[in-house]
Amino acid sequence: MRRGRIVAAAFGLAALGAAGFFALTSPATWRLLRGDAGGPIGLALPSAERGRTMFDVGGCASCHATPGQDDRTRLGGGAPLPTPFGTFRAPNISPDAADGIGRWSFNDFLVAMREGVSPDGRHYYPSFPFTSYALMSRTDLGDLFAYLKTLPPVSGRAPDHDLAFPFTLRRGVGLWKLAFFDGARFKPDPLRDAVWNRGAYLANGPGHCAECHSPRNAFGAIIGEKRYAGGPDPEGKGGFVPNVTPHETGLASWSAADIAELLKTGFTPDFDSVGGSMAAVVKNTARLTDADRDAMAAYLKSLPPIASERPKKSGG
Repeated sequence: MRRGRIVAAAFGLAALGAAGFFALTSPATWRLLRGDAGGPIGLALPSAERGRTMFDVGGCASCHATPGQDDRTRLGGGAPLPTPFGTFRAPNISPDAADGIGRWSFNDFLVAMREGVSPDGRHYYPSFPFTSYALMSRTDLGDLFAYLKTLPPVSGRAPDHDLAFPFTLRRGVGLWKLAFFDGARFKPDPLRDAVWNRGAYLANGPGHCAECHSPRNAFGAIIGEKRYAGGPDPEGKGGFVPNVTPHETGLASWSAADIAELLKTGFTPDFDSVGGSMAAVVKNTARLTDADRDAMAAYLKSLPPIASERPKKSGG
């Protein structure tokens, strides 16, 4: 009898723990604590033309364009994103009704971008930078959604992610969000001018620059005090993404004009050119207006200087 009670108690505790995990990891729990994504776009009618700017600064084509073809508007997904946690693959976000976002409502899109939750209630992995997109205004997200709807539908679903256990347990992202994702909106700094605030919004929100140019902790979250100070390549290729703060290990010798020029042409002040994933970024930022590139450059040049912490080389 005593053993039976012990076994029953153990099962009861396990069930209680499972129920607690299920509750904590629910998208509804995060929304209850921090979310406010739902609701109308606002008074302004969506503009696909303005949405094109959000599309370009966000580099949407770099991840979501169908590999193996040159049309950046065919967003069939499938591009791999290798990380230390496994390989993620960008989904189809074309307006295809069966395989893309053609049947999504604006509210579906808003919740995906601001909360990292799919229309069927599943967490998105933070390889999709909803942690940055959450800063975006409803108006800009409405414009971006309107622009995406003008693009050609592409049939076919992207392959599944290739992840190792326990990262296959998507519900666990709910705990990650509670620990590392505050879902805050962008708030202009009243002590700064309009140019700086525009640059801060573009760099931190749709541009999600810090997602690559910052080191991350063991759980894959950006280390706040080292934001923009560079870090190991998030794709796990062994390289180091540059420090873009005005520290001597970063862009101390660069002017704001130098930064703006790189965003336009890909050329550095010493007439070198960027490569790798940054070359893809420049293909997008080159489409922005000079005013937006200048604003982003002014913001980056104003960052506090933070030293890079490159990994020490081993060897004898």
